[in-house]
Amino acid sequence: MNEILKVEGLVKRYKELIALDHLSISVNEGEIFGLLGPNGSGKSTCINCILSLLEYDKGSIRVFGKEMSPKAYELKSQIGIVPQEVAVYDSLTVYENIDFFCGLYIRDKEERKKLVREAIDFVALNDFVKFRPKKLSGGLKRRLNIACGIVHKPKLIFFDEPTVAVDPQSRNRILEGIGELRDKGATIIYTSHYMEEVEQLCDRIAILDKGNTIAEGTIEELRNMIKKSEIISIEAGGLEEAVLEKVRELKNVYSLDYDGSTLKVEAGSGRHNVIDIVNILQEAGYSLRKIFSEQPTLNDVFLELTGKTLRDE
Repeated sequence: MNEILKVEGLVKRYKELIALDHLSISVNEGEIFGLLGPNGSGKSTCINCILSLLEYDKGSIRVFGKEMSPKAYELKSQIGIVPQEVAVYDSLTVYENIDFFCGLYIRDKEERKKLVREAIDFVALNDFVKFRPKKLSGGLKRRLNIACGIVHKPKLIFFDEPTVAVDPQSRNRILEGIGELRDKGATIIYTSHYMEEVEQLCDRIAILDKGNTIAEGTIEELRNMIKKSEIISIEAGGLEEAVLEKVRELKNVYSLDYDGSTLKVEAGSGRHNVIDIVNILQEAGYSLRKIFSEQPTLNDVFLELTGKTLRDE
């Protein structure tokens, strides 16, 4: 598998603050790579260093196998950026905005015209080409933002929180579009605080905290890094404390919560967790209504690895 991006031992300091502490990540060709982390974890600093918008103190960044630098214009021409904040010109129409950003990379007018029409089709803005951004809804502005970032058909695209504050229909279209870009050969780096989006989209994920990579891998590999491997919910009324204590004493159980009607158990790896719990309850004479067993979500993984303490913006 070809490495499109390789970051090794990246260090960035702001006086006494270490924003990136020997951070390393690698992104393979043709994948959607999720870059996650709590506020202040170093995500934005990392991206800005990759794009050579920030100088860094130590480490190396290679894009398409070549060293990235502020003057690496050939590399930069193959990169697309869709920022979190909508970055378009209010004085230009939808068509003019997309054409302007395409013109930063493509000089030939006929080729640019073709690429602009393709970008408009891709984000479904055909009915709004003469509109100015102020007349567009939040979802339409996001789609315009995407068109401006991908119109020159970059090989590597950064999406930074592209679905913030949009309606469900626009969010669905944006996510579908990102998948289509990957299917057409683009490599994508995706940041979001919506864990379900990342879980749905991303082939691999890196979780950053305190300026370093604390975990990297597929969803399944990340799940295997945490203690919790199974969440069991059982509807059963009137469970006595003595019975609950027996469940707590099971080898793989490390968390138990009971609200009087539903027993929720978090358990570590084990083939018979559900059976062991059900046996205890049935031997005590309780009838069970519904039983659910599920794997931890990406949100569970994220919180266990980074903690639940609130972070400053």
